Amino acid sequence: MNMQKAVPYLMFQGNGEEAINFYISIFEDAEITSLNREVSEGSNMQATFKIKDQEFMCLDSTIKHGFTFTPSFSIFITCDTESELDELYEKLLDGGAALMPLGDYGFSKKFAWVNDKFGVSWQLNLPS
Repeated sequence: MNMQKAVPYLMFQGNGEEAINFYISIFEDAEITSLNREVSEGSNMQATFKIKDQEFMCLDSTIKHGFTFTPSFSIFITCDTESELDELYEKLLDGGAALMPLGDYGFSKKFAWVNDKFGVSWQLNLPS
């Protein structure tokens, strides 16, 4: 079997385009690579975007589901500097919630785990 690659797929419910625009605005090397509105019945937006060379796909579903994102799946970001980590933490925390506030937990120099305002879970790490 020849598999191309695995790509994280995020399903939003009415705020997907707002979410990806937020993500590309806070990450220095992020971009939307495709955006298709009015895709099909049950969906009003499908897109791909990149953060730190990692491709993501997302769908903005018009169908209400009984589920949303869970912190058991998170996006792990290794930051280059402490200021980058601090800035991302503040922006992702705005309207969201800290699962593990910024701190030294012994396994890295500085770490935080945040659910953003869209419900997506992010781990931010500054290696020792």
